[in-house]
Amino acid sequence: MKCVTGQWVVGENFFGRQAELESLETLVRDGNHVLLTGQRRMGKTSIARELGRRLEQGGDWKLVFTDLGGSTRAEDAIAKIEEATASILSSASRGAVASRAGENLVGWGRENFSKIGGVELRKPDMGNWRRRGDGAIRACAEHERRVLLVADELPILLTRMLRDDDGPRQVDEFLSWMRGAIQAVEGDSPVVVVSGSIGLQPLARRLGLSDRINHLHPYRLGAWDRVAVVACFKKLAASNGLRIEDGVADAVYDKLGLGVPQHVQSFFACLQDFAQKRGTDRVTKNDVDEVYCDKLLGPSRQDDMGHYKTRLKGALDDGGHDMAMEILAEAAIEKVFSVNVRRDLERLYIPVLEDAPERIVEALGVLEHDGYLEAHADGYRFRSRLLQDWWAKDVRIAGSARRRTPR
Repeated sequence: MKCVTGQWVVGENFFGRQAELESLETLVRDGNHVLLTGQRRMGKTSIARELGRRLEQGGDWKLVFTDLGGSTRAEDAIAKIEEATASILSSASRGAVASRAGENLVGWGRENFSKIGGVELRKPDMGNWRRRGDGAIRACAEHERRVLLVADELPILLTRMLRDDDGPRQVDEFLSWMRGAIQAVEGDSPVVVVSGSIGLQPLARRLGLSDRINHLHPYRLGAWDRVAVVACFKKLAASNGLRIEDGVADAVYDKLGLGVPQHVQSFFACLQDFAQKRGTDRVTKNDVDEVYCDKLLGPSRQDDMGHYKTRLKGALDDGGHDMAMEILAEAAIEKVFSVNVRRDLERLYIPVLEDAPERIVEALGVLEHDGYLEAHADGYRFRSRLLQDWWAKDVRIAGSARRRTPR
């Protein structure tokens, strides 16, 4: 088992999640379209790809995976889907040609793709994105095997659309098209899995578009428990020749406070590097403390912190984002965003934002949905100790930018 940080894993590097894989496979085989949710770095992309790989091994499925995270418009997203379905077109065109609305599958493929060196490439003429999108979905439906179509990071695309003046209309149009195109095809293929680390449900709710995604079955990918984290860490150590003192794996879990798979991998990578630089193959519990403070909370890991901030910027409008940053600053420094401080924040913002209480509710909904905070009897607390420590350090560096609420 390799130590892999910052990218998806499949096969022998994919650890755990057997119960989740079985649940997802049952949903998909039964024809349910799935909205795969979970906080950042929880392994949504990895489990979607591993599910597709295992389905393909049975010989009756084909995985079509497309990452929409780099797209900014509907046209870009459809181009990505077309590129991902190029292999479907190639395979389907060898069989019987299905007639549809005056054009057949081969004709559609020739219209939208050119071939260079045996590789299908999309032509620059974008045409009508809805028509082309319908064609891509039909190509999946007409494939000889059932198709699992994964649209990864769809919420990022939608939040980028919202930056335009008519962004809400564009989002409505795209989600309506996707829902209609999937429901228009006959049979049990394709089955669609939509995933992303920005919550699609809060975004749709904010825009009043929840009915556009009600055909998607929500499936939440949670954190590893202590048993899974310890088992993964020990397997990594054994696979990479690192000797660990008794209690090291448990100390790693205690430091992280939440079993986020990528954070476990990152912690292991830092400990392995720490040992190698000291010319040893052994790690102690004291090393865990030192590496956590100096490495995981150090400058080299600030990119991760930046990603968490960026995701929030995309998930909320300006007013909601301001609220979220106030809430997180308070929770990071004081360990809780309490009921009393919440009331103080409302009173402070009402003169400039009449709907301040509603904005706070919205911000808390996103923060809870996307795994930053969880509700407790005394208020909201960070789920992850690592994320809380990251945020607290960032707030201290920012100085007076923290809490503006009256005491």
